Amino acid sequence: MHELSIATAIIERAGELARADGTEAVSAVTVRVGELAGVVPDALDFAFEVARDGTALAGARLVVEQVPARAWCGPCAEEFPVGMPPFFWCPRCDRPSSDLRSGRELEIAGIEPLPATA
Repeated sequence: MHELSIATAIIERAGELARADGTEAVSAVTVRVGELAGVVPDALDFAFEVARDGTALAGARLVVEQVPARAWCGPCAEEFPVGMPPFFWCPRCDRPSSDLRSGRELEIAGIEPLPATA
């Protein structure tokens, strides 16, 4: 399950970003995961829950934004969904495309600090 190593990397990087912003704890981490990134969102969520214990993200939740795979067809200037399994054939002009515009993302999109208690 490679999602555990991905979750660990997310936790480490989110912790670094939080410390750089002067935040002690994080309540949520938002990640963007592309349809073709090879990551199972439910497995990533489970791995995140396991890996966060004992870190600054111990109480944090993981928010996964799924990014659909889309390709671009130059000859007809059409962007189209690729789907799963991926099919890189333009539905408009019936030509293959090699220009993937989205769907391979795996990135931290945001970190929500834990509100300070007064």
